[in-house]
Amino acid sequence: MTVTCRKIAFAGLLALAAGAAQAETTWTMASGYPESSFLTKTTREFIEAVEERTDGELKIDLRPNDTLIKLANIKRAVQSGQIPIGAIRMGIYGNEQEMFNLDNIPGVGSTYDKAWTLMEKQKPFYDEWFGKNGMEVLTYMAWPGQGFYTTGPLESLSDLEGIKLRIYSKQTQIMGEELGAEAIILPFAEIPQAFATGMIEALWTSAQSGTDVQAWDYLDTFSYTGTMHNKNAIIVNQRALRALPEEIQQIVREEGEKATARAWENSKQASKEREQMLADNGMTVTKAPQEVIDRIDEIGKGMVADWMKGASEKEQAVYKAYEAAIGD
Repeated sequence: MTVTCRKIAFAGLLALAAGAAQAETTWTMASGYPESSFLTKTTREFIEAVEERTDGELKIDLRPNDTLIKLANIKRAVQSGQIPIGAIRMGIYGNEQEMFNLDNIPGVGSTYDKAWTLMEKQKPFYDEWFGKNGMEVLTYMAWPGQGFYTTGPLESLSDLEGIKLRIYSKQTQIMGEELGAEAIILPFAEIPQAFATGMIEALWTSAQSGTDVQAWDYLDTFSYTGTMHNKNAIIVNQRALRALPEEIQQIVREEGEKATARAWENSKQASKEREQMLADNGMTVTKAPQEVIDRIDEIGKGMVADWMKGASEKEQAVYKAYEAAIGD
């Protein structure tokens, strides 16, 4: 082979290598949840499916547990293009849009089936809203139902009177106060210190979060109410998605939709497993008294009425469609 031929062949190899490098895209993804969470499990399954179906042309590097970007800042990071994809907790953004507050209201989406129906009715609204803001929702993930963590059994409404109850949103604060508790909003990370200083003496959260914080170190009873199944979501920057070949875009959307169905099943499984973990660590796991559940539902109906007053016509239409679908 002549020198010229060798140069041409070498140049061809370089071109092929460059083309291969260009064909492979790596997205960095942020999440606020640890590897032990069913949310992260669902996200990992989504990533694995995308990478397998694209033959590695799209790789997603997940950074969980707030190690890249804090949970509350992930949506803004995706919107601005700082990262192409992220997992968010939708209820955090209630100050931006009333719709984000809806499934934070007690009694709305109180079972997994109702939460699924609500998600389906909300989809067109979220498609439009996120789209206007340069994003797209790929996956919805429902949290397990909620309950009270207390010292001693929860036998009646009177047991909640004056109790220092940690909650996590404006809506759950209203609920706690209406139940007669001293409802205190605290970040999850501050719970151990709050127990140590006597700032709180009970929790309102899911079995998932209760095991994450090792609630048995402070309390001995978990009283399940169901009440709500808030949603998380995997969102993507539209420009980043549209920069991919069309067939890759389709795979990402298809696997995102499949991940939604898996998320509901993973959540149900996690709820059972985490309740068992609570019991294995010495906690009594039981259903809350009916009078407590009934009072929470009553409070929730009043909160829905207030929500409807502040909601737009489109948001009101979503709730009415949900209400008609579940037959309440």
